[in-house]
Amino acid sequence: MATRSRTPRSPKRPARSKKPMTSSTAAPAVPSAGGTPDDAVTDPVKICFERIIPDDLDPERPVRRVLREHMMATAGRRLNPNDVSHLARMAVVNTKKWPAGATLRCRFLDGTPTMRRKVQTIAKRWESHCGIRFRFVESGAAEIRISFSADAGSWSAVGRDALNTQYFPVHQPTMNYGWLRDTTNDDEYERVVLHEFGHALGCIHEHQSPTFTRTWNVDAVMRYFQGPPNYWSPQDIQHNVLGKYSRLGVSATQFDPRSIMLYTFDGALFSDGRGPTNSNKALSPYDIRMIRSMYPRSR
Repeated sequence: MATRSRTPRSPKRPARSKKPMTSSTAAPAVPSAGGTPDDAVTDPVKICFERIIPDDLDPERPVRRVLREHMMATAGRRLNPNDVSHLARMAVVNTKKWPAGATLRCRFLDGTPTMRRKVQTIAKRWESHCGIRFRFVESGAAEIRISFSADAGSWSAVGRDALNTQYFPVHQPTMNYGWLRDTTNDDEYERVVLHEFGHALGCIHEHQSPTFTRTWNVDAVMRYFQGPPNYWSPQDIQHNVLGKYSRLGVSATQFDPRSIMLYTFDGALFSDGRGPTNSNKALSPYDIRMIRSMYPRSR
């Protein structure tokens, strides 16, 4: 599990396509001219995309400020990349984290009573391990605004980015569950809701951690996510799957294959022959340790 950070050249959220970016069902990889390819994806791959605010709307810009101060302090000496990445990560974490002991108001903008009840019950499991509380309200202001119909995808603002009203107007959602419905099975609710509330607390995708140990089959990834139902461009795929976080912007101590922030990827999307990633439906021990360190409980 890793917390959010950015390289000094911060990525921007991909432009919206006229076709849905994510869907409740995923299609297999597009066959080659000779039939079904060896690297065809056989299982649905449903992942969210992070709603990262554009850099020009982020007034804090902590990475460049901290890096500049570090370089001034070490003028005349060779820079240590590990020191730089650690400083960058901690600067962003400190600005994107919610205040210690905060109570975050959550309000549903739509959804049936069953859908709302399931999300609320699962989201509150984070509270058992940290000093943050979620208070679900029926009306009024709310830091986390939840929809089931904003679009076909699942996504969330990352940490305090939800407060940026230029990117998340107060009448629009900061979190969406495009494929969860009354009849969706409980395992899928567990997987998706814990994951999206992890983003809301400031966590990033585990498969985009610089310590991710798997080797992508880039051709298979490109073929799969450019096809239905995602219709992502190569730039979208780079942003959401293959890249975005580097050792210059994130200091992650280890890759956690059991993290709730790791989505399940079919083995055909990798070239290392190690099969699919885990199907994680619960917080891992490392998730729990990390969130406790981010938001310790008051004594």
